[in-house]
Amino acid sequence: MPHHLVLADQETSRDVLTFVGRAKRISDEGVRLQAASGVLALTAAALAPHGLFDQTPTVLAMRIVHVDPELECDIVVDSLSESDLAHALELPETGLSPAWAGIAPPRSGWAASTTLPASVIAQRAQWGISAVARGATPGSGEEAVRALRAAIWGEPDEDLAGLPRGVAFAADAFGFISGDEQVQVTQSGRWTRLAFRRGHVLARGPVSTGLTAVRGTGSAA
Repeated sequence: MPHHLVLADQETSRDVLTFVGRAKRISDEGVRLQAASGVLALTAAALAPHGLFDQTPTVLAMRIVHVDPELECDIVVDSLSESDLAHALELPETGLSPAWAGIAPPRSGWAASTTLPASVIAQRAQWGISAVARGATPGSGEEAVRALRAAIWGEPDEDLAGLPRGVAFAADAFGFISGDEQVQVTQSGRWTRLAFRRGHVLARGPVSTGLTAVRGTGSAA
């Protein structure tokens, strides 16, 4: 018997399907579903490093909706499908285990940092999209395109208070930008959160990597 994700109503069901659909257009690493006490957090990676020396920042998109108060889960799925119940979605038989899902943002300790106009975030997103399109020449391999995207979206942007440009990409790709709102920016440790009316974007800086300095051994010649 298939398992179901029981949501608050049909509108919430459509909302969840929209989020999952947008996530699938960005990557094949799924959506994390964390439900407890009547609240479901949907999280997907807009950007995430691949490999030890990849300096791409982790940028997540998050949407919060209401669910059945008795539902408790923490799984990553690649899809959800409609069911016979308008307010429930059918879960796949198996889950995923992407690396980004093992790095959870903190639940507390967030302190206000600044605010950013949604219009500026939208502009930087469009600039980045154009830059990727210009740089991805015909015949570019997958690795080359990935490196290009990492360079453009991972670069700190002065118009975004020094945050990686990928936060604008995530906000645009998941449909969080609307109107002329002022987006509150908060920080907790290495994490930064942009709180839109339609959802949240969370960014974590890249892990420092590299070789330590070479030290001489033995007696000097």
